Amino acid sequence: MARTRPGARRDAADEALIRTLYEQHGGALLAYAVRLTGDRAAAEDVVQETLIRAWRNPEALTEARGSVRAWLLTVERNLITDRFRARAARPAEVAEVSEEMATVPVERDHADGVVETLAMTEALDQLSPEHREVLRSIYFQRLSVAEAAVQLGVPAGTVKSRAHYALRALKRSYTGGAGTWKEVAV
Repeated sequence: MARTRPGARRDAADEALIRTLYEQHGGALLAYAVRLTGDRAAAEDVVQETLIRAWRNPEALTEARGSVRAWLLTVERNLITDRFRARAARPAEVAEVSEEMATVPVERDHADGVVETLAMTEALDQLSPEHREVLRSIYFQRLSVAEAAVQLGVPAGTVKSRAHYALRALKRSYTGGAGTWKEVAV
């Protein structure tokens, strides 16, 4: 009869532990990590590191010490926090500049912005005062339709209707009827 070495039994037990942890808590760990990092690949790395920490600290995985999932989620959150702190502490990497690339970067000319602003102001001036007030309330003061309705003393449906027709007229006026208007944040 072949004898298994003690290390082989321990390796099998460790593998079973990690497999069980992953089956029971892997989905929750991954969902939590994706929500915190916003990046699935980074989240998968964090889940893997969390399971490695669990493998290194099996004594923390007893229900007598508290919820195993809570411990895993806490470890995961701490790993993610450490990653963000490490990234924030590093200076931004700068590529080496060759002699061909050593030219002075061109600054964006603000003239285009001035022309856009003047064109938009002229287009707004062509709207009726009621339409202009609705746009000012909704877009400049960032009021909801209900708040704009109260402020302007008109029903909410009227605010919606005026906003629709004001934007349509603004688009037509701004483009000169050409229909090539690019979306502009009003």
